[in-house]
Amino acid sequence: MSKTKSFIFKGKQSFSSTKLEQISREFNKLNKLEAKINSNEIYFIHLNSDQSDLAGIKDILSATEYEDDFSFYVGPRLGTISPWSSKTEDIIKNVGLDNVLRVERLFGFQINCDLDQSNFNTSMFYDRMTQSIYFDKQEFENLFISDNPRSLNHIDLISKGKKELHSANKSMGFAMSDDEIDYLYDFFSKENRNPTDAELMMFAQANSEHCRHKIFNAKWNVDGAQKNNTLFDLIKDTSKASPDGIISAYKDNAAIVKGTRAERLTLNDTNEYSFVEDDLNSTIKVETHNHPTAISPYPGASTGSGGEIRDEGATGKGAKPKVGLVGFNVSNLRIPNLIRSWEKDENKPSRIASPLEIMTEAPIGAAAFNNEFGRPATLGYFRSFETDFSNNKAYGYHKPIMLAGGIGEIRD
Repeated sequence: MSKTKSFIFKGKQSFSSTKLEQISREFNKLNKLEAKINSNEIYFIHLNSDQSDLAGIKDILSATEYEDDFSFYVGPRLGTISPWSSKTEDIIKNVGLDNVLRVERLFGFQINCDLDQSNFNTSMFYDRMTQSIYFDKQEFENLFISDNPRSLNHIDLISKGKKELHSANKSMGFAMSDDEIDYLYDFFSKENRNPTDAELMMFAQANSEHCRHKIFNAKWNVDGAQKNNTLFDLIKDTSKASPDGIISAYKDNAAIVKGTRAERLTLNDTNEYSFVEDDLNSTIKVETHNHPTAISPYPGASTGSGGEIRDEGATGKGAKPKVGLVGFNVSNLRIPNLIRSWEKDENKPSRIASPLEIMTEAPIGAAAFNNEFGRPATLGYFRSFETDFSNNKAYGYHKPIMLAGGIGEIRD
């Protein structure tokens, strides 16, 4: 009879020395300390048998025995699975190690000072959207415990009216507009039933700007004059005006342009690599990941590049992403000790990262996903722009533009 068992191992230093020094500098500045900070990767492993090959698992992870406690640990939020975990579990299964149910990585931080560590400002250590801080190993040992599904809740608009929808919109963070609330109220009133919270969440996501591009597909009035073209129409005008060589545009996950006949390396029926001649066309894709990058620059830009890679690979019967590009538009950087004459006081929402934080973290995040996938990011750009305030109004890129793009190949 098999029984589950958990193990904790210690891995390599969590970050490069430069990154760790940057974290230490910010921590000491905010907490008015001169503490030394060390960090190691911590691996939490859940097995369904105590007969598993622990030596093999430790070898794959380059891990050693866990001996010393840390001041605190940073890991995925309870109930979530990190991308690192998904990749590592696949690797472990593919090399034939059985009985491994789950593997997760945390970062253990040791802060060498005698003050009350529970009162420290630790915001620089983790991404609050995807990670949590655990102050002892007993806390993160619940990582692999799944909560029971929550029951559906109904929003009682039939008896309480539209105000109940407004209340749910605010309390549950649906971010629906008044027009959308009016639409839902009319729909469910005609159906004579109350919506569930799951239905409202699905509507809010499916009808969001991210999914529907309502602003990009909207009609515009400019100085009182109605414009018949939407922003999306204006973008598509370029391919309409110059259609030569375009096989597909705005129809699949990426555009396809006419290529040429070339040799490509392929695996033949005898499981050997050989060169074959084929008609190879090019895939081209560019998209943005602005809001996630504004909230959390490294993972926001990283997943922006990852989504673009996914779309390229999902074109037609399957394309191959080859090279990537990334770009950033932000407001003034305000580099400490290097403030420029045109850079005034910063006025930005507190929930988003500063332009300097974005340009410090986001390019590395975008490059990291490209590199880990095996596609080099060979091209990029960076621009900063921000005007002075005039009549209590200014223009800039506090919410940045994060551009992720790439070129691949697809057989004719």
